[in-house]
Amino acid sequence: MTLVIRRPVISDALKIAVICSEGWRQTVEGTMSEPFQRSIISFWYTEDKVAGDIRRGSYSYVAEVDGVVAGVIGGGMTALDTSEVFVFYVDREYRFRGIGKELLAKITVDHRKRGAVCQWVSVQEGNGYGLPFYEARGFVYQHDKRTKTATGEVQVSHRYRRNL
Repeated sequence: MTLVIRRPVISDALKIAVICSEGWRQTVEGTMSEPFQRSIISFWYTEDKVAGDIRRGSYSYVAEVDGVVAGVIGGGMTALDTSEVFVFYVDREYRFRGIGKELLAKITVDHRKRGAVCQWVSVQEGNGYGLPFYEARGFVYQHDKRTKTATGEVQVSHRYRRNL
């Protein structure tokens, strides 16, 4: 397995959209309605939207395995000394191979260089992949964020933080 962590390019947009939409659906499976899921995917994870977000720098890195985009991470600074991971998914076919660990390490180097001393992430309630992953990397639960959706549901995200 040859793993390359690199900046995304516009030609990655479709694969990123697929990875993110499938990954996001898995995190809310059984907790959020199908109409809500469709609305989020149609807003955030179309090829055109992802291409625009690549141009704006919203996606920081992709992981390429043997020439195939297998994961993506995006994040940035939210204060002078604080960073956050906003989007982070690994294709289900490539999980548990250290790809997520490498993506997080790469973006964390960037965040430290920009002055971050702490890093935040939101993890969907019930996310059986994200919660143990982040906890194993030193993130500590801080509080819950409850958001009422356009469909009237309440989406619960666990806010996690770690010192860098």
